[in-house]
Amino acid sequence: MEKRLVILGSTGSIGTQTLQIADANKDIEIVGLAAGRNVPLMEQQIRKYKPKYAVMYEESAAEELKAKTADLPVTVLSGMDGLISLAEIEEYDILVTAIVGMIGIRPTIAAIKNHKTIALANKETLVTAGHLIMPMSKELSVPILPVDSEHSAIFQSLQGMPKDRIEKILLTASGGPFRGRKKKEMVSVTVEDALKHPNWSMGKKITVDSATLVNKGLEVIEAKWLFGVEQDQIEVLIHPQSILHSAVQYKDGGIMGQMGVPDMKLPIQYAIFYPDRREMDTPRVDFFALKSMTFEKPDEKTFKGLPLARKALSVGGSMPTVFNAANEKAVALFLNHKIRFLDIYDIIEASMENHKVIDNPSVDEILGAEAECYEFIQSLFGDR
Repeated sequence: MEKRLVILGSTGSIGTQTLQIADANKDIEIVGLAAGRNVPLMEQQIRKYKPKYAVMYEESAAEELKAKTADLPVTVLSGMDGLISLAEIEEYDILVTAIVGMIGIRPTIAAIKNHKTIALANKETLVTAGHLIMPMSKELSVPILPVDSEHSAIFQSLQGMPKDRIEKILLTASGGPFRGRKKKEMVSVTVEDALKHPNWSMGKKITVDSATLVNKGLEVIEAKWLFGVEQDQIEVLIHPQSILHSAVQYKDGGIMGQMGVPDMKLPIQYAIFYPDRREMDTPRVDFFALKSMTFEKPDEKTFKGLPLARKALSVGGSMPTVFNAANEKAVALFLNHKIRFLDIYDIIEASMENHKVIDNPSVDEILGAEAECYEFIQSLFGDR
């Protein structure tokens, strides 16, 4: 059966890999594409995949795209209204939400209300609004299929197993480019150093998040909502080879895990065609060449992203929003060479200490907490 997709974030890492999967599977139709500001790549995608709809988040980019695609039968929309309108159309089956940031929340909610399957690669949606998203998806019987490699691995490990028999989720992390270093060794690390991920090819922000272990902290919060477990049931393991993508330990002591080469196309394709497992022309694990797999405890004194995330999850309410927003702003400052690597932790910590928690926040309150966090960081750093 043909799969009709709308992709939010089509010009990013997950979006472009999703389109590569469409290239290899002729029964995928691309109905809509959305991106931020990359007009040249979006124009290429429209000409190749011929979607009916395209959205550019920046209005000026949308106007430029309209002019460049005037010869094509595509409707070009802009901004949040455009994203929501795209999520609300009828002629698609799966929303691949790979857009970066909390702008993914409202279109995801719109798609759930539209009874569309969600292939979720936008961490912020569940980190900040899991208390709203998961009950809504359950009430409307809308599947949320994880695209993150770790959450996909957990999801795959749960197939055919009773969820009330989970003892522990084993969430793996590569450790990033600075694994094994102590705090004093990271005082002078550069942006270029942080972007040298040992195993995965990802966007700049998520690569820095991997280096700080903030990414793993976000995944802990996300796992709590996706799989309905408590925080103390989620154990993080540093696994430098990135072959075991995560696992589930059951109450009888048995462990089910998913392994494979580090390649995001596998979890993307699994979400699109679930529960089918289609052929993929990707490298296979060579266990004889690999020889061994190793596991370590995360160094939470040095890599404070993980304990700060756990603290945000324990406090709950709007605190995970502030954790996420402060990190987003801090990483942007770091990538622009405005702050040092270790300053990322200080900014997150200061923002969390400054925040007055809102219990059970609405979407408007979530976005308000994000804006307040940005204003607080702006007050600290000015125009730096």
